[in-house]
Amino acid sequence: MSKFLKLIAGAALLTGTSAIAQEATLGLGRDALPEEVAAWNIDVRPDGQGLPVGSGDVYTGEEVWLEKCSVCHGDFAEGAGRWPVLAGGDGSLASQNPVKTIGSYWPYLSTVYDYINRAMPFGSAQSLEPNEVYALTAYLLYSNDIVDDEFELSNENFLDVEMPNAANFFDDDRVAVEFPLFAVEACMTNCKDSVEITKRAAVVDVTPEDGASVGGSLEGGDAAAPVTPAEEAPAVEEAPVVEEAPAVEEAALDMALVAEGEKSFRQCKSCHQVGEGATNRTGPALNGVVGSVAGVHDGFRYSSAMADAGAAGLIWTPEELSAFLANPKDYMSGTKMTFRGVRDEAEIAGLVEYLKSFPQ
Repeated sequence: MSKFLKLIAGAALLTGTSAIAQEATLGLGRDALPEEVAAWNIDVRPDGQGLPVGSGDVYTGEEVWLEKCSVCHGDFAEGAGRWPVLAGGDGSLASQNPVKTIGSYWPYLSTVYDYINRAMPFGSAQSLEPNEVYALTAYLLYSNDIVDDEFELSNENFLDVEMPNAANFFDDDRVAVEFPLFAVEACMTNCKDSVEITKRAAVVDVTPEDGASVGGSLEGGDAAAPVTPAEEAPAVEEAPVVEEAPAVEEAALDMALVAEGEKSFRQCKSCHQVGEGATNRTGPALNGVVGSVAGVHDGFRYSSAMADAGAAGLIWTPEELSAFLANPKDYMSGTKMTFRGVRDEAEIAGLVEYLKSFPQ
């Protein structure tokens, strides 16, 4: 029974005989029908309780995602506008700018299924079939590099999926561990023999350098002990010199193929721009990408894998670019490109020809 139903049952018990009297005299209330209870009792729990029979694969999930979810969350779960990002953020929780996504933060896969099933899509909650919810959950797992693109999620293998951050969630032990530390009488006077600076506020540059206190003297007018000057910042390494890519022989464009590529590029527009005024977005602008060195577009922060590949001399020839577009993650482990890839070779050829039409 869900928490909501337990609350209702508890309220009914509290009313006791008065509820029975009201029903008998006023004709108010009745027992909930099994169908009504089932309509409310839709929660899915971490142990799998509440999961319906069904299944869905990554590819199907992507199709449903593009139709019903991408308008708010982006084509690759990268977020759109003010709507939240649902993929990425791996290793960011300990940083100053943590990115809490399904992959980086959520401890239970059941929460993903339950929330989609209960509240999504926005404005059409509970309109999805169980197989669609399984497929969307599988796609989100894939977008967070937890499963591969051939994965199919079902009620039978649901509990086999381990979320990356599950181990960092544990029972709240503050009552036993932390509360006693604050239960002792607080010291109010002469609590410390001396005052000294133990850490430096280097970011905002407010730590005193001359031994004087911040805003006056410390402890009855005694000046603080001299502070060791901050270490000089290490010299910034110069960016490695990247050799220019060899010139690609110019050939007449196949305009029919370019037109097909333009249609296919629609699935890329949420992250990449081409043409006049193209700027970096979630992905870099792609003007001049064919024949260029990998990972060197001005102003874009590439993954270390892409930057290393460029430094090693990877050139985006039509052949290399085609291989990358077919399956980015297999081609380059560690790439930030979350797109699953283009399966049709003719479509890849069109995309490459279309990109060739934007040499600069």
